[in-house]
Amino acid sequence: MRKSKKTIISCAITGSIHTPGMSPYLPVTPDEIARAAIAAAKAGAAILHLHARDPDTGKPTQNPEIFRQILPQIKQQTDAIINITTGGGMGMPMDERLAAAKWAQPELASLNMGSMNFGVFRAADARTEWKYDWEEAYLRNSEDAIYSNTFKQIETIIRTLSTPCGTRFEFECYDVGHLYTLAHFVKQGLIKPPFFIQFVCGILGGIGPEIENVTHMVRIADMLFGQDYYLSVFGAGRHQMRLTTLSALMGGNVRVGLEDNLYLAKNKLATSNAEQVTLIKRILSDLSLEIASPVEARDMLGLKGMTQVNF
Repeated sequence: MRKSKKTIISCAITGSIHTPGMSPYLPVTPDEIARAAIAAAKAGAAILHLHARDPDTGKPTQNPEIFRQILPQIKQQTDAIINITTGGGMGMPMDERLAAAKWAQPELASLNMGSMNFGVFRAADARTEWKYDWEEAYLRNSEDAIYSNTFKQIETIIRTLSTPCGTRFEFECYDVGHLYTLAHFVKQGLIKPPFFIQFVCGILGGIGPEIENVTHMVRIADMLFGQDYYLSVFGAGRHQMRLTTLSALMGGNVRVGLEDNLYLAKNKLATSNAEQVTLIKRILSDLSLEIASPVEARDMLGLKGMTQVNF
């Protein structure tokens, strides 16, 4: 692992898993998402990981027209790195998943490194009331669906965004095998270091949130990539702050945000993404770790710069 001299804070603003009925603080409309992202950047996030939602229904969407209403606002008011999802939402075909990033040509895009059972159906068991009629079925359908990221699909994303657009990737690895898939594409010469690898822990169907799993994945990543990668870790739900703190202690980077966890503490909903950024920033400060600015994060990750995006 390439140790981070300063810690990059990423913030995932709204995601595609949590539904509007789960929290009144989940940003949905373009203006809500933009405001939430700007506040997170001002709180200390160097990277803003962005999904979008249909403002009328709250459903995940990759429609570039929605992103056109979000991205310029963020760019005008912050110098944060914008990281656009290519995962989209459950059930989206590849053309739809790629549409926003293909248009925006961002500095950074997320790239999931393997197909998996992505089980969020248990979240529906905890609720009896929903804001929209699609929410419960959307979650329960994950019990009998595969989140598809085949070798061909991954290669398509790389070839569409890398050389033509100059976009680099946040490689999201939900299990150990995903690291070997990433190594395959490195061996093919399709991607170049430094690699920004995000360990995702605690999603049913992926690796669990135990500390031993993180340390094991670091050992495998060290074997495969040596000093060519920067580590970041996020934990789903209540595991968020524990695993991000672990990542920082290991010399890695951190990710927070309402995409990953709706809460600030036990039984206490986070009222904003900025609240979570402020909390992890305080933890890092208490550990005597410095926070990377967007300029420093760009230099670490070898990004092309905000002037080279298409928005």
